[in-house]
Amino acid sequence: MIFRSFGPSEFLFLIESLQWTLILTALALAGGGLVGFFLALARASTLRWLRFLSGLYIQVIQGIPVLMILFLSFYGLALLGFRLPPLIAAGISMTVYASAYLGEIWRGSIQSVAKQQWEASESLAMTRVQQYRYVILPQAVRLSLPSTVGFAVQVVKNTSIASLIGFVELARAGQLVNNATFQPFRVFLVVAALYFIVCYPLSLLSRRLERRFHA
Repeated sequence: MIFRSFGPSEFLFLIESLQWTLILTALALAGGGLVGFFLALARASTLRWLRFLSGLYIQVIQGIPVLMILFLSFYGLALLGFRLPPLIAAGISMTVYASAYLGEIWRGSIQSVAKQQWEASESLAMTRVQQYRYVILPQAVRLSLPSTVGFAVQVVKNTSIASLIGFVELARAGQLVNNATFQPFRVFLVVAALYFIVCYPLSLLSRRLERRFHA
Protein backbone atom coordinates (compact mmCIF):
# COMPACT_ATOMS: atom_id res chain seq x y z
CA MET A 1 0.00 0.00 0.00
CA ILE A 2 1.32 3.44 -0.98
CA PHE A 3 0.71 6.30 1.42
CA ARG A 4 0.62 9.95 0.38
CA SER A 5 2.51 12.64 2.24
CA PHE A 6 0.66 15.28 4.23
CA GLY A 7 0.82 18.31 1.94
CA PRO A 8 -1.06 21.48 0.98
CA SER A 9 -3.94 19.59 -0.66
CA GLU A 10 -4.59 17.59 2.51
CA PHE A 11 -4.40 20.74 4.63
CA LEU A 12 -6.86 22.44 2.29
CA PHE A 13 -9.21 19.50 2.63
CA LEU A 14 -9.15 19.92 6.41
CA ILE A 15 -9.87 23.64 6.05
CA GLU A 16 -12.84 22.90 3.79
CA SER A 17 -14.16 20.35 6.27
CA LEU A 18 -13.90 22.97 9.01
CA GLN A 19 -16.46 24.98 7.05
CA TRP A 20 -18.91 22.09 7.38
CA THR A 21 -18.22 21.94 11.12
CA LEU A 22 -19.11 25.63 11.35
CA ILE A 23 -22.21 25.15 9.19
CA LEU A 24 -23.41 22.32 11.42
CA THR A 25 -22.69 24.46 14.50
CA ALA A 26 -24.68 27.34 13.01
CA LEU A 27 -27.62 25.02 12.25
CA ALA A 28 -27.54 23.64 15.79
CA LEU A 29 -27.41 27.06 17.44
CA ALA A 30 -30.05 28.58 15.15
CA GLY A 31 -32.51 25.69 15.41
CA GLY A 32 -31.69 24.96 19.03
CA GLY A 33 -31.95 28.64 19.87
CA LEU A 34 -35.41 28.93 18.33
CA VAL A 35 -36.76 25.84 20.09
CA GLY A 36 -34.86 26.69 23.27
CA PHE A 37 -36.42 30.16 23.40
CA PHE A 38 -39.94 28.72 23.47
CA LEU A 39 -38.83 26.08 25.98
CA ALA A 40 -37.49 28.81 28.25
CA LEU A 41 -40.77 30.72 28.03
CA ALA A 42 -42.69 27.52 28.73
CA ARG A 43 -40.49 26.72 31.74
CA ALA A 44 -41.14 30.21 33.13
CA SER A 45 -44.87 30.06 32.34
CA THR A 46 -47.60 30.39 34.95
CA LEU A 47 -49.28 27.32 33.44
CA ARG A 48 -48.31 24.25 35.44
CA TRP A 49 -48.88 21.72 32.64
CA LEU A 50 -46.71 23.76 30.27
CA ARG A 51 -43.89 23.89 32.81
CA PHE A 52 -44.19 20.14 33.33
CA LEU A 53 -44.06 19.22 29.63
CA SER A 54 -41.18 21.54 28.83
CA GLY A 55 -39.30 20.36 31.93
CA LEU A 56 -39.87 16.73 30.95
CA TYR A 57 -38.51 17.37 27.44
CA ILE A 58 -35.39 19.02 28.84
CA GLN A 59 -34.75 16.26 31.38
CA VAL A 60 -35.17 13.51 28.77
CA ILE A 61 -32.86 15.15 26.21
CA GLN A 62 -30.23 16.05 28.80
CA GLY A 63 -30.38 12.48 30.12
CA ILE A 64 -29.64 10.95 26.70
CA PRO A 65 -26.16 11.07 25.10
CA VAL A 66 -26.22 13.23 21.98
CA LEU A 67 -24.78 10.21 20.14
CA MET A 68 -28.01 8.28 20.80
CA ILE A 69 -30.06 11.18 19.45
CA LEU A 70 -27.90 11.12 16.31
CA PHE A 71 -28.39 7.37 15.81
CA LEU A 72 -32.15 7.72 16.32
CA SER A 73 -32.29 10.51 13.74
CA PHE A 74 -30.19 8.70 11.14
CA TYR A 75 -30.78 4.98 11.64
CA GLY A 76 -34.05 5.02 13.56
CA LEU A 77 -35.92 7.22 11.09
CA ALA A 78 -34.47 5.17 8.21
CA LEU A 79 -36.24 2.08 9.59
CA LEU A 80 -39.49 4.05 9.45
CA GLY A 81 -38.90 4.96 5.82
CA PHE A 82 -37.40 8.41 6.37
CA ARG A 83 -33.85 8.18 5.06
CA LEU A 84 -32.22 11.51 5.83
CA PRO A 85 -28.94 12.82 4.38
CA PRO A 86 -26.17 12.91 7.00
CA LEU A 87 -26.19 16.72 7.18
CA ILE A 88 -29.95 16.86 7.84
CA ALA A 89 -29.83 14.06 10.42
CA ALA A 90 -26.87 15.66 12.18
CA GLY A 91 -28.56 19.08 12.05
CA ILE A 92 -31.76 17.72 13.61
CA SER A 93 -29.82 15.87 16.31
CA MET A 94 -27.70 18.86 17.24
CA THR A 95 -30.78 21.10 17.22
CA VAL A 96 -32.59 18.81 19.66
CA TYR A 97 -29.48 18.61 21.85
CA ALA A 98 -28.86 22.38 21.82
CA SER A 99 -32.51 23.26 22.42
CA ALA A 100 -32.62 21.44 25.76
CA TYR A 101 -29.49 23.11 27.10
CA LEU A 102 -30.21 26.57 25.73
CA GLY A 103 -33.77 26.36 27.01
CA GLU A 104 -32.50 25.66 30.51
CA ILE A 105 -29.81 28.35 30.32
CA TRP A 106 -32.32 30.96 29.20
CA ARG A 107 -34.95 29.79 31.71
CA GLY A 108 -32.44 30.42 34.47
CA SER A 109 -31.70 33.87 33.09
CA ILE A 110 -35.38 34.79 32.90
CA GLN A 111 -35.98 33.66 36.47
CA SER A 112 -32.86 35.51 37.63
CA VAL A 113 -34.46 38.85 36.80
CA ALA A 114 -35.41 40.48 40.09
CA LYS A 115 -38.99 40.01 41.25
CA GLN A 116 -39.30 43.77 41.63
CA GLN A 117 -38.91 44.13 37.85
CA TRP A 118 -42.01 41.98 37.33
CA GLU A 119 -43.92 43.93 39.95
CA ALA A 120 -42.88 47.30 38.51
CA SER A 121 -43.96 46.32 35.01
CA GLU A 122 -47.29 45.00 36.35
CA SER A 123 -47.87 48.32 38.10
CA LEU A 124 -47.56 50.01 34.70
CA ALA A 125 -50.42 47.82 33.44
CA MET A 126 -48.20 45.98 30.97
CA THR A 127 -49.43 42.78 29.40
CA ARG A 128 -47.38 39.60 29.78
CA VAL A 129 -45.99 40.04 26.26
CA GLN A 130 -45.02 43.65 26.98
CA GLN A 131 -43.35 42.62 30.22
CA TYR A 132 -41.17 40.12 28.39
CA ARG A 133 -40.43 42.42 25.47
CA TYR A 134 -39.56 45.63 27.26
CA VAL A 135 -38.45 44.60 30.76
CA ILE A 136 -37.60 40.93 31.29
CA LEU A 137 -35.98 39.68 28.07
CA PRO A 138 -33.48 42.57 27.67
CA GLN A 139 -32.15 41.83 31.16
CA ALA A 140 -32.30 38.04 30.65
CA VAL A 141 -30.32 38.28 27.41
CA ARG A 142 -27.62 40.24 29.21
CA LEU A 143 -27.42 37.59 31.93
CA SER A 144 -27.43 34.64 29.54
CA LEU A 145 -24.77 35.81 27.07
CA PRO A 146 -21.71 34.35 28.88
CA SER A 147 -23.33 30.93 29.32
CA THR A 148 -24.69 30.91 25.78
CA VAL A 149 -21.31 31.68 24.24
CA GLY A 150 -19.69 29.09 26.51
CA PHE A 151 -22.21 26.49 25.38
CA ALA A 152 -21.43 27.32 21.73
CA VAL A 153 -17.91 26.01 22.37
CA GLN A 154 -19.39 22.66 23.43
CA VAL A 155 -21.54 22.55 20.30
CA VAL A 156 -18.49 23.09 18.06
CA LYS A 157 -16.68 20.17 19.70
CA ASN A 158 -19.73 17.90 19.76
CA THR A 159 -20.21 18.22 15.99
CA SER A 160 -17.42 15.64 15.72
CA ILE A 161 -19.91 12.85 16.48
CA ALA A 162 -21.48 13.46 13.05
CA SER A 163 -18.49 11.62 11.59
CA LEU A 164 -20.07 8.36 12.84
CA ILE A 165 -22.85 8.59 10.23
CA GLY A 166 -20.52 9.52 7.37
CA PHE A 167 -20.82 13.30 7.52
CA VAL A 168 -17.44 14.74 6.55
CA GLU A 169 -16.76 17.47 9.07
CA LEU A 170 -13.38 18.26 10.59
CA ALA A 171 -12.98 15.10 12.70
CA ARG A 172 -14.04 12.80 9.84
CA ALA A 173 -11.78 14.64 7.41
CA GLY A 174 -8.89 14.06 9.80
CA GLN A 175 -9.62 10.33 9.79
CA LEU A 176 -9.72 10.25 5.97
CA VAL A 177 -6.46 12.18 5.63
CA ASN A 178 -4.80 9.94 8.21
CA ASN A 179 -5.93 6.84 6.31
CA ALA A 180 -4.37 8.26 3.15
CA THR A 181 -1.11 9.55 4.67
CA PHE A 182 -0.63 7.34 7.75
CA GLN A 183 0.74 10.33 9.67
CA PRO A 184 -1.62 10.46 12.67
CA PHE A 185 0.51 12.77 14.82
CA ARG A 186 0.79 15.46 12.15
CA VAL A 187 -2.79 15.12 10.90
CA PHE A 188 -4.56 15.15 14.24
CA LEU A 189 -2.28 17.89 15.53
CA VAL A 190 -3.56 20.07 12.69
CA VAL A 191 -7.15 19.00 13.42
CA ALA A 192 -6.74 19.86 17.09
CA ALA A 193 -5.19 23.23 16.16
CA LEU A 194 -8.16 24.06 13.93
CA TYR A 195 -10.61 23.23 16.72
CA PHE A 196 -8.52 25.38 19.07
CA ILE A 197 -8.55 28.31 16.63
CA VAL A 198 -12.36 28.23 16.62
CA CYS A 199 -13.04 27.41 20.27
CA TYR A 200 -10.43 29.43 22.13
CA PRO A 201 -11.67 32.88 21.00
CA LEU A 202 -15.21 31.85 21.98
CA SER A 203 -13.97 30.78 25.42
CA LEU A 204 -12.20 34.14 25.85
CA LEU A 205 -15.36 35.95 24.74
CA SER A 206 -17.44 34.00 27.25
CA ARG A 207 -15.10 34.90 30.11
CA ARG A 208 -14.97 38.53 29.00
CA LEU A 209 -18.76 38.76 28.89
CA GLU A 210 -18.97 37.12 32.31
CA ARG A 211 -16.63 39.73 33.80
CA ARG A 212 -18.36 42.58 32.01
CA PHE A 213 -21.88 41.63 33.02
CA HIS A 214 -20.88 40.21 36.43
CA ALA A 215 -22.91 37.10 35.58
